[in-house]
Amino acid sequence: MTNALRDELRPFETAVTVPDRFDAQLWFIGRIHTPWTLRGDCPRRGDPDQGPVCRVEVFEPWAEGLRGVDGRDRLQLLYWMDRARRDLVLQNPNFGNRATGTFALRSPVRPNPVASSVVRLLAVEGPVLVVRGLDCLDGTPLIDIKAEFGAVP
Repeated sequence: MTNALRDELRPFETAVTVPDRFDAQLWFIGRIHTPWTLRGDCPRRGDPDQGPVCRVEVFEPWAEGLRGVDGRDRLQLLYWMDRARRDLVLQNPNFGNRATGTFALRSPVRPNPVASSVVRLLAVEGPVLVVRGLDCLDGTPLIDIKAEFGAVP
């Protein structure tokens, strides 16, 4: 883990040594473009009705998979928080007087920094989705898109 991702521990937090190899592989299928460049500026949870307009760029050869998406109102986006720390098992998100287990939080700090947001689809512009409801940094890698309730009727 690079030093840039290793923030100072807060009181009561616990970091672990992460494994030296991964168990799986994935492809980034696109990139998310938002107004936020600093983690502290991101909302804690995106608002699909009032949040800022964001753009989701889908790379080739995956762009063809957007066929039929324009008939949806909401989508679930899964993305990789590539700038998040990955070694904390106990966190103190509010600098309180105790720690909480990572899996009891929605913190971006996780062993596998996968995030999910349900977004409102505003438009499809070729390989770009225009949406509201994101809460991630500009340039965040996209790993999947799912229709909120399955296939288009």
